[in-house]
Amino acid sequence: MNHSESAYGLWSLVILNSAIFIMFAFSFFKPNTARDWRTFSAFAAFVVALFVEMYGFPLTIYLLSGWLQTRFPGLDLLSHNSGHLWSTLLGEKGDPHFGVLHIASYIFLGYGFYLLSTAWNVLYHAQRHNSLATSGPYARVRHPQYVAFVMILFGFLLQWPTLLTLVMFPILLIMYGRLSVAEEVEMQSHFGDTYKRYAEKTPRFFPRISSPTDLSKNS
Repeated sequence: MNHSESAYGLWSLVILNSAIFIMFAFSFFKPNTARDWRTFSAFAAFVVALFVEMYGFPLTIYLLSGWLQTRFPGLDLLSHNSGHLWSTLLGEKGDPHFGVLHIASYIFLGYGFYLLSTAWNVLYHAQRHNSLATSGPYARVRHPQYVAFVMILFGFLLQWPTLLTLVMFPILLIMYGRLSVAEEVEMQSHFGDTYKRYAEKTPRFFPRISSPTDLSKNS
């Protein structure tokens, strides 16, 4: 194992990167209710846990160090590239930043943030007019913002998997699923039959291939 210096212990990068992604997501999601804050806080916790291991202390690498050194002799565990575990486990050669999974992670991250911003814009105008959000991404799925968060989290997992974030991911999926159900109960109570018709025609998370539903034209 050869390395000139450790790629970890860079706590300023932990703080900087965490702040950038959290504030970027906050600018689009803009939590207001207690439920919104729970959703956003869970996302923020995932992001902080990710960057702590990416630049601060590599807990996953530390816990797996014995197995990794046996399975991959000569692997520099303190290099930044070794933290891209999918590339290491798949036996990829060269810079992992140009690997297929890393490129895919950028696609998920980019589209996730795009979807988050687009959904927030539709929801913002709907709330101002006390109407139901049914256009844009809301014409495809009932909870595009939760879908966006999951895409972003999945993109991070493709780029830099850790034991903690791998455990957190399914927990967050369950959490977002339960929050979406609670949100639908409130929307049903507030909008009545209008929301019922919307929910019957619009999937919760996975869009149909057919044309999207936009009830705003009929309301």
